Amino acid sequence: MKTDLELALECAINVYHRYAARRPIDDYLSKNEFSKLLKETAEPFLRNTAPPNTSTDTYISQLFAKADANHDGRLKFTEFLTTLSLVAIDAHNRSHEGPGAGHDHGHDHDHGHGHGHGHGHGHHH
Repeated sequence: MKTDLELALECAINVYHRYAARRPIDDYLSKNEFSKLLKETAEPFLRNTAPPNTSTDTYISQLFAKADANHDGRLKFTEFLTTLSLVAIDAHNRSHEGPGAGHDHGHDHDHGHGHGHGHGHGHHH
């Protein structure tokens, strides 16, 4: 049986291929393909993760711009992974913003411990 993380990583690869292999058939995501991928597979998640007063489209554009490291207007798989990590980091930060953020840990994270996560508070997602 596969672990959650294994499934998540496989899923990321499969989704990438599903969208990257559209026309033109290459192993890249155009901005359009990238936008479609996120809207069709992660719209509610993006809505919750996008910074305040930022539309989903603007957020997607920002992610694309940050991830397109070589500025060729398309994302290769490694660049796509960058966007996933950016989204995951944003989502993680949002999860600590207290009430209304989905789950309240009832404690303050801004006490300068560099976010080591070794301090025993289980994340119940």
